[in-house]
Amino acid sequence: MIVEQVEVFPQKPVLNAEKWQLICDYYLHHAPDSLAVPEPKLQYELKNFQLRKPQYKLSPPSTTLVKFHDREIFVGDANTKAFYLFDNQLNLKNAANVKEGAVWAEPTDQRIYLTVMGSFSPTDTPSGFLMSLPRQAQEKTKVLLKNLQRPVHSDFGDLNGDGLEDIVVCEFAKWTGCLAWWENKGSDQYEKHLLRPKPGAIKAYIRDMNQDGRPDIVTLFGQGDEGIFIYFNQGNGQFEERRVITLEPSYGSSYFNLFDFNEDGHLDIIYTAGDNADYPPILKPYHGIRIYLNNGHNEFKEDFFYPLPGAYQAIPTDFDQDGDLDIAAISFFPNYDRQPAAGFVYLENQGNMKFKAHTFPEVNQGRWIVMDVGDMEGDGDQDIILGSLTFEVPNKQALVQQWVDQALPFVVLENTTRQRPMVLR
Repeated sequence: MIVEQVEVFPQKPVLNAEKWQLICDYYLHHAPDSLAVPEPKLQYELKNFQLRKPQYKLSPPSTTLVKFHDREIFVGDANTKAFYLFDNQLNLKNAANVKEGAVWAEPTDQRIYLTVMGSFSPTDTPSGFLMSLPRQAQEKTKVLLKNLQRPVHSDFGDLNGDGLEDIVVCEFAKWTGCLAWWENKGSDQYEKHLLRPKPGAIKAYIRDMNQDGRPDIVTLFGQGDEGIFIYFNQGNGQFEERRVITLEPSYGSSYFNLFDFNEDGHLDIIYTAGDNADYPPILKPYHGIRIYLNNGHNEFKEDFFYPLPGAYQAIPTDFDQDGDLDIAAISFFPNYDRQPAAGFVYLENQGNMKFKAHTFPEVNQGRWIVMDVGDMEGDGDQDIILGSLTFEVPNKQALVQQWVDQALPFVVLENTTRQRPMVLR
């Protein structure tokens, strides 16, 4: 067994019974009886968006991937173990069997590079892989990387300056995963180089963070030892690790991305905490959306926090085209007793880091686990796609059954900003 081979757990207790009891007593004495969790003040309308639903149904919906690309929509589904391609009218155009958990797609003109977990459920079994799906029917599907431990994200770039595109892969796994970069040796052959031999890698992006002309790697780790790391490229395939943000192990890190929020030329970080798959899930006041500003030396300071129980993803974009960044966010674990509509929140920027929160009336027709933003119609504004995955909610069986019956794999919130008539003043 993999866990036994790498000795994740000690053979003997590291604490005696007396010391362990002291720790238990401390927490039982000092921990609060309950946590006060703020509720977002939501307006139940999205004035610049129109809801669109596909005719194609999947029951139960088990969406693990949604992505806009060049007026196409990519969808992965864990239950059917398939990858679907829709056009921008939401009509199904093609499908491929890819095994369980297509979770990330990187398209080119000739191919679609697809990261497949192999198992949606937590495991260390190396059943995941990265495959190449051809655009042309006469070409063959290829598996480029195999025996991966539940990979959840990949990024592509020439990391060693040899002119070949390498791959960074997050093997989230359960106990024994890793972050590694795979050196392209040519002819679809790759050599693995370990960066961090720990589980929980969620996202990894190839960016030049110190502007030295060499691509670095920025990664979010969850799964206990949570934090954001930069792997600075030293040349010749060597990297230096630096933890730039330390996160509490109870946060439940779920997503991050890089963007220049204050337009100072330095990449900042947007981050969500909201993984709450405990049974029963406990609402946590530190779940939500955070923005960390980069001071120009890759030192990050939290500048913004929006509480959102169960936050799973947040994407900043100027949706209403008024010159500032709004935020689209999803929660996979909202407060289903008091505010289930917080499964999707649109934060409209009012200026000075003040936001007005909106959702759409039909928000409870799915349980939104993945999201993407892009110009689906090619009309110059940014649309939103939400993917639904049916998952048990304690004491809410009717709601779960509704998701199963409606069988919505995704919905699109089509941005109508560019369709509004010009008002002359």
